[in-house]
Amino acid sequence: MKLVVKDNSLINASYTLGLVEQRLILLAIIEARETGKGVDTETFLEIHAQHYADRFNVDVKNTYSMLSDAVMTLFNRQVTYLTVDEKRNKPEKRVVRWVSGISYVEGAGIVKLRFAPEVVPLITRLEKNFTSYELMQVANLNIYATRLYELLVSWRSTGKTSIIEITDFRSKIGLLEHEYTAMNNFKNRVLDPAIKQINEHTDITVSYEQHKTGRSITGFSFKFKQKKQHKKEIKDVKRDQNTTDFFTNMTDKQRHFFASKLSEMPEMGKYSEGTESYEQFASRIAEMLLQPEKIKELSAHLVKAGFQQ
Repeated sequence: MKLVVKDNSLINASYTLGLVEQRLILLAIIEARETGKGVDTETFLEIHAQHYADRFNVDVKNTYSMLSDAVMTLFNRQVTYLTVDEKRNKPEKRVVRWVSGISYVEGAGIVKLRFAPEVVPLITRLEKNFTSYELMQVANLNIYATRLYELLVSWRSTGKTSIIEITDFRSKIGLLEHEYTAMNNFKNRVLDPAIKQINEHTDITVSYEQHKTGRSITGFSFKFKQKKQHKKEIKDVKRDQNTTDFFTNMTDKQRHFFASKLSEMPEMGKYSEGTESYEQFASRIAEMLLQPEKIKELSAHLVKAGFQQ
């Protein structure tokens, strides 16, 4: 499971990236998490052509050339997001670059990038205001569907969005002002195909409603729900005193085994300490499973992971 984590202020930012550039960003985030390097202003993160080809089911033959072009274009890209001027307590629109440096490893099929200082705090910050999802969810999506999926899952707690004004929505999914300006073209070439791809290839099912001012469509709102998992139904575990007893006979081998499985579950994201690797996270979970109150807290996750007495 390859978990991508982004701060919601970045998810909701207005930026325009090509599909390969967007995927470069995702792979760099995963690289930082899995290697334990973290995302900082000094570290160059590696993206391997072979890894890109494997993750996104493309031919590796021309992948390095494609990545080299994309990382160069990314170097010139900007991202615009809203923050707050704390001195004046007023909204502030900020424009920054995605990356502060790029490089190539000739003959090795590797490109590298280093995130810009302003972007670093917005990536892999596992606090209350974040969205996490598995890379596999967007592996088969085009750029517009990827951006829409990211936008939607930032509303996962409610399952629906507010009305998003059309100009703002176009900007959020990465359309330039001159692209698909006619509403029928926008819906036929961008919105409807994105909805279709999300419904076919991801873990949610989405529909939308268009909102008009007079006869003109001025915004959209979205509703979505989680797809039913085609797995054996998991019985609820009541969090009472018996729950702790249920797990007291767990061996050390079981404890470390299930800690490893828990570390890869998206719903465990709130327990992670930012950029630690899966191995580091699993080791910490194993320690948590020595504490009765933590066993009780994590009991439902343990059952979902397959624990049986």
